Amino acid sequence: MLTNERHRRILARVQEDGAVAVADLAAELGASEATLRRDLADLDAQGLLRRVHGGARRAELRGLEQPFGARAGSNPDGKRRIGQAAAALLAPGEAVVLDSGTTAVEVAHAMRELSLRVVPLSLPAMNALAEGARVRITAPGGELRPGEHSFTGPLTQRTLSGLRFDTAVISPCALSLEGGATAYDTDDAAVKQAAMASAERRILLCDATKWGRSAFAAIADLSSFDILVTDHQPTPEESALLEESRVDVVIA
Repeated sequence: MLTNERHRRILARVQEDGAVAVADLAAELGASEATLRRDLADLDAQGLLRRVHGGARRAELRGLEQPFGARAGSNPDGKRRIGQAAAALLAPGEAVVLDSGTTAVEVAHAMRELSLRVVPLSLPAMNALAEGARVRITAPGGELRPGEHSFTGPLTQRTLSGLRFDTAVISPCALSLEGGATAYDTDDAAVKQAAMASAERRILLCDATKWGRSAFAAIADLSSFDILVTDHQPTPEESALLEESRVDVVIA
């Protein structure tokens, strides 16, 4: 297995489980423990995880965003279920703004055969939608974030401000019930806020790996959303906070 592929799978495992042991990685990836310790040292030097005795743990830094490829390999089944559940909430004829991010791409795959007008905020989502025959796609313009392939900047914000949507589907980088939805990049947060401001209904996507975490830039409080779609089963304490926020919860 090539080094880049090992790194991708290590990051996906750490992102999903929070921590991983070198011995478990050796059994899963078929590499020696010495090789994997070097891999962990390389990834730690890049700030993508934190080495601990016998393995590594997730880097919980508010200013550090995991690469798109690593996130795409994290919790794929949960994100797929969220995508299908979110698409099922959309009615034919709606105008929808679809956020960037790996979970939003799963929504795009699930909605591409629906009769909708969609403004996708990333190239991966746009490409997924283009495979369908019934979706009308409007490109938002703006600059592409390197590596993330999402549209951002003042031009994107102005485009969204000049449009009106039935539904905004928002995929934050992290969600804390007390602190709300957050993003790692301030421009990304501003685009998400512009999308929300132009929509009558706001659907929030949050897979289990983002739950209970916080990133650098605030997007909105939980009470700003109408529906939360997640694969996380809330605890009784979390359910009470969700009820206070008056957000409808869909468990995918």
